[in-house]
Amino acid sequence: MTDPSSLAHDGFRGETFDVLVSCLASRTGLPEDAWAIDHQAHVNALQASKAAGVTHFILLSAICVQKPILAFQHAKLAFERLLVESGVAYTIIRPTAFFKSLSGQIDRVKRGRPFLVFGDGTMTACKPISDDDLGSYLAECLDNADRRNRVLPIGGPGDAVTPKAQGERLFALVGREPRFTHVPVVMLDVIIAILAMLGRVFPAAAAKAELARIGRYYATESMLVLDPATGRYDASATPSTGSETLFDYYARLVRGEAVVERGDHAVF
Repeated sequence: MTDPSSLAHDGFRGETFDVLVSCLASRTGLPEDAWAIDHQAHVNALQASKAAGVTHFILLSAICVQKPILAFQHAKLAFERLLVESGVAYTIIRPTAFFKSLSGQIDRVKRGRPFLVFGDGTMTACKPISDDDLGSYLAECLDNADRRNRVLPIGGPGDAVTPKAQGERLFALVGREPRFTHVPVVMLDVIIAILAMLGRVFPAAAAKAELARIGRYYATESMLVLDPATGRYDASATPSTGSETLFDYYARLVRGEAVVERGDHAVF
C-alpha cells in the first residue's frame, strides 16, 4: 500500500472498479506510521482508484479527528480534506469506539482483580459499535445516495456508556462485587513529561511519549459527536446503528461464545 507501482500493478492489475472501500489505519498511531498509512497510503489508493475508474471512495476514518491533537489525527484529517477536494464522490465514516478496544480487562475481572479507570471512571463516554454492525453500515453506503459526499459519525445502539459502567457490567456478568482502581490522569502527565525529556536523547523514549499521549487522549476525551458551539461531547447528537450492544458482546465473551482479537488495540 505504500508503493504506488505495486498498488497499481499487483493490486488493481489494470482492472476497472466502481467503488473503493478503505479501512486502512496505522497500527501504532506514531507520526511516521500515521503519515505513511493514514495519509500517504490513502493518497496512493485514491490516485490508483481514479485510474481504475472508481467514482465513489468510502473511507473509514475515526470520530477522534473532531479534536485533533495527535499526529495520526492530523494525518487522517489531511487525507479527508484531499478526498473531499478530489472530485470523486466520497463517504467518510467516523465510528466511535470498537468493542475490542473496550475489552482488555475481562481477564482481569475474571481473576478477581479490580477494573482500572482514569479519575472517577465517568470523565468519558462512548457509544461503541460492533465490527458486524459497522461492516453492514459501510456496505450500505455503496447504494445509499443519501450518504454520498457526507462525513458521517456513527455509533452503536443504546445509550452512551462510561468506563465505570463497563466495569460494573463486567463484574455483574462474572458474579463478583465491583472493585475499581482509580488512576489519576496526572500520572499520565508525569509519564509523558519524563519520556519526552528522555526522548531528546533516546528515540525509543520519544515514541513511548507519543504512545502515552495517545493513551491520555482516550482517557480524557469522549468518543461522541463534539458540539462545536459548546465544545462539549453530545451523546444525543451521536447517531446509532446496528443491533448488538457492548454489553451483549461482554456477555458472549464471558460465556465463551466470542474471543477478543485486539492485536494493536491492547492497552491493559
